[in-house]
Amino acid sequence: MPTTGRLLGSGRTADVYEIDEAWVLRRDREGWGDAAAEGALMEYVRGHGYPVPRVRPSDSRTDLVMERLDGPTMVGAYAEGALSAEDAGTVLAGLLRRLHAVPGRVIHLDLHPENVIVTDTGPRVIDWGTAERGEPGLDWGMSAIILAQVALSDEPYADPARAMLAALLTDPSDLTEEGLTEARRRRALNPTMSRAEVELLGAAEELIRSFMA
Repeated sequence: MPTTGRLLGSGRTADVYEIDEAWVLRRDREGWGDAAAEGALMEYVRGHGYPVPRVRPSDSRTDLVMERLDGPTMVGAYAEGALSAEDAGTVLAGLLRRLHAVPGRVIHLDLHPENVIVTDTGPRVIDWGTAERGEPGLDWGMSAIILAQVALSDEPYADPARAMLAALLTDPSDLTEEGLTEARRRRALNPTMSRAEVELLGAAEELIRSFMA
C-alpha cells in the first residue's frame, strides 16, 4: 500500500490523497468498486487515445494510484470564468462520441462536469468505477439525466447545468429511448442519491425529452 500524504478531496464514495507531485491515491470508502479492474479499463481506453490519467498496475479493490492532474474540474473552470456552460456541454458531447469510437463498446455511465478535469493539454476523464461495455445510448442518457437533475434542483449551478444540457443535446441523435429509460431506472437505484434527487427523476426525463423533440 503506497504511503499517502494530505487529503486532497472527497466524493460520495471515495477520498483522494497526495502521494507526491506526480501521483495521487484514490481510496474507496464503501468497498463497492474494483480499483484494479477500473485501472485496467482506464489503461485500455488510454491505449486507444482517450484522455484519461495514467494509472499504476494494482490488484487492490479499494486503492487506485493514478496520475496527478493539474487543473480544475469543469465546474471549477466554469466558476473561474475559464469555461462557459455551453462550451462545457459541447466538450461533454465530444468526449462521449470519442469514447464510443473506442473498440469494445466501452461506456462510462458517470460522465458529467465534476468527472472531467480541465488541464493545459485538454480535458481528462476520471472516475471510471461505473464503466462497463454496453450501448452508447445509455451513456448519453446517464450524462443527460445527471445534468437535468442539477438543472431542476435548488443548487447554485442549476442554470448553467441547464445550459450544459442544451449544448450536450444540440444533436440528440445518439440518445435513444431505450437508453434514457434505462438511465432513469439505474439512477433511481443509485444508493448514493438522496430522496430529493430521486424525486427529480421524472421531471428530469421530461426536460431531456424537450430537447429531443
